[in-house]
Amino acid sequence: MGKVLISIGGPTGIGKTTWAIGLARHYRAEILSADSRQFYREIPIGTASPTLSEQEQAPHHFVGHLSVHDTYSVGDFRRDALERLRNLFKTHDIAILVGGSGLYLDAVTRGLDEFPEVEARIRRELNALWQDQGLGALQEMLREKDPEYYSAVDRQNPHRLIRALEVCLVAGRPYSSFLGKRKAPEFFKTIRLGIDAPRETVYRRIEQRVQAMVKAGLEAEARSLYPYRDLNALQTVGYQEFFAYFDGKYDRDTALEEIAKNTRRFAKRQLTWFRKDPEIHWIPYDAPLDQAIEYIDAQMKNLRHG
Repeated sequence: MGKVLISIGGPTGIGKTTWAIGLARHYRAEILSADSRQFYREIPIGTASPTLSEQEQAPHHFVGHLSVHDTYSVGDFRRDALERLRNLFKTHDIAILVGGSGLYLDAVTRGLDEFPEVEARIRRELNALWQDQGLGALQEMLREKDPEYYSAVDRQNPHRLIRALEVCLVAGRPYSSFLGKRKAPEFFKTIRLGIDAPRETVYRRIEQRVQAMVKAGLEAEARSLYPYRDLNALQTVGYQEFFAYFDGKYDRDTALEEIAKNTRRFAKRQLTWFRKDPEIHWIPYDAPLDQAIEYIDAQMKNLRHG
């Protein structure tokens, strides 16, 4: 049998880390985090990064290996993750990739379209436009510059809008003109899992996670980063709402309500992305680990005979 990458996706708060550790221990595999915010060492609480105890249960890669001051793109992650996988597959037959960002999971397993380099200045200007004039300003600019992508993109996701706009501005042509040219890596096969739960369960778990983060010191973590609030890594739910509280725009209770509300919106966007992928096999969040193992073993048997 060739090398196999088990990709685990699903909404925030669903328990992906627990599933990844369980499967890593069963298959004696190592875990690559594809959570683009868990890369940053200064924000472990607000990103629910695997704890030291969890990391001791199974080797983790790409957790806390960067500073929020570093510039790191999905393309950078793809390059580094593929290099790490090549090394892991010298001694392992199976590796695990886990995260809530379909874009980052797909970058590793399906490849990326090639885009021009973007100046940090342009990204800062677009972030400033978003902060000053709101989401509508980004939507209108994208509608003018790339109506094709505008009609397809999740227009409630500011990061997707900013990414498309910065490419439009640098290249002088639509973002959509760069799409559809990606190539998947050939040195492993991917088995895709999604961790699923009813919407009310997802929302309840989000409420519990926000409460746990606050108890663990999210406010102090956000306050320590307040001087750097314009950094791209900090344009993240949990920090933006506390920054608004520190600025006097919200009271503390409102900030906490906004964190929960915006996290629910984020989870909804995540699920919208994952639901479009017909290759994902969905596992109930409270299913026994054996249910996933049985499916993975069957898929690996098919790959062996395929």
